[in-house]
Amino acid sequence: MPKRRANGEGNIRKRKDGRWEGRYTVGHDPETGKAIIKNVLGKTQTEVKEKLKKAIEENVGIDYGRAKTYTVGNWLDVWYENYAKIKMRPSTYLTYHGYIENHIKPQLGKILLNDLTTLHLQQFYKKLLAEGRVERIEAQKQPKGLSAKTVRNIHQIISSALKLAVEQRLIARNPADGCALPKAERKEMQTLPVEQLTSFLREAKDSGVFTLYYIDLTTGLRRGELLGLKWLDIDLEKGDLRVQRQIGRVDGKIIEMPLKTKNAYRTLPLSADAISVLKMQKCKVGNSEWVFPSPTGGPMSPDSVLHMLHRVLKRAGLPKVRFHDLRHTFATLALQNGVDIKTVSGMLGHFSAGFTLDTYAHVTTSAKREAAKTMGNILSGAV
Repeated sequence: MPKRRANGEGNIRKRKDGRWEGRYTVGHDPETGKAIIKNVLGKTQTEVKEKLKKAIEENVGIDYGRAKTYTVGNWLDVWYENYAKIKMRPSTYLTYHGYIENHIKPQLGKILLNDLTTLHLQQFYKKLLAEGRVERIEAQKQPKGLSAKTVRNIHQIISSALKLAVEQRLIARNPADGCALPKAERKEMQTLPVEQLTSFLREAKDSGVFTLYYIDLTTGLRRGELLGLKWLDIDLEKGDLRVQRQIGRVDGKIIEMPLKTKNAYRTLPLSADAISVLKMQKCKVGNSEWVFPSPTGGPMSPDSVLHMLHRVLKRAGLPKVRFHDLRHTFATLALQNGVDIKTVSGMLGHFSAGFTLDTYAHVTTSAKREAAKTMGNILSGAV
């Protein structure tokens, strides 16, 4: 009967290509009982001795027999179902599920967990940046590559799942730790100046989408929150609007999702004009439960309202802005016209007034300069 190699046992030999190789045992295959052998390479015997010692130390306690039963895809399922769903907000883990199914599994899912390397991940991220966008009708005119922010989010998923594998002693180290990530570029905030709003809203009215954009400019809602409005959320008599849910896209489907934070659940006052506009919208949509229904009767697609926005801006001869910039326009105009930062923060659903202050520092700085100028004029007339 052949001698059964003990875990950690190693030996060194010189290869035909002139390099030195150190082999060591990391476990036994649960099905065949055969030893699972790994190796290290080096130019000299001394170099390999040092590498071999380090590798054996790193692999003490690693259950390679159990690890061999997992592919990257299998392990992501374990991590997602047993850890991610418990720790994360529903909207977050639904987004993560889309990343796993649409991007990670198709490219990395079949690789054995303990065979995954930093190079695998680096090549994967490079491909995502170049051509990672999932093909669908709404995304036809968008860049083929994913944004740096999205790639960093995908990396975070992989890194968290592999961190758990290290803690469970399935792998010796986390290959995600050595990755070079694309720098997340902060998109510059843009707003529609007051002098452009008339042209924008006139064109929106001519295009039959006035209510959607008018309500967003008067409330500062996020795109998903705006599309998630139902008539039961709006009290036209009291003149208030309750933000209760959001609409998003997961696995190519338009779905209703909870809001991201408790601060996002909020009640907003409506102006007299906004109430009038919503009354006309209610007559227009008839029995639909959604304030802004799609042609099929369900909620509108987030992609379609963005494309619609760009068409309206183009027809009005205005520069292209993101949908989120309408929210910035609301906040900027409110602050410029004397609404205090705490009130604006509450209306936006931010987690703190400090975050709002940081986001709109340029607006508040300008207001402070005007205040200093005003006080200077007052005091100079008094001396």
